[in-house]
Amino acid sequence: TVRHDYRLGVPDDIPAWHEALNTDNARYGGSDVVHPRPVEPEPRGLHGRPASIRLTLPPLATVWLRPA
Repeated sequence: TVRHDYRLGVPDDIPAWHEALNTDNARYGGSDVVHPRPVEPEPRGLHGRPASIRLTLPPLATVWLRPA
C-alpha cells in the first residue's frame, strides 16, 4: 500500500532533502513511486524535531534521504 502525506520529523537547519535511494525505483523493478525533486521541510514539528517533511511512501520499499 502506498502511504500518501506521511510526515517525518527533521531538523530545521536543512533547507531540503534529496532522495538518495529508493528501492521502488523502476530501474530496480519497482512501481516507481519516487520523489524526483528535493523535499522542503515545513515548520510543523514532529517526532521531537522542529520541522517535518511530507512524503509519499512506496509499498514494500526503502527510501533513503540526504540533505540537498
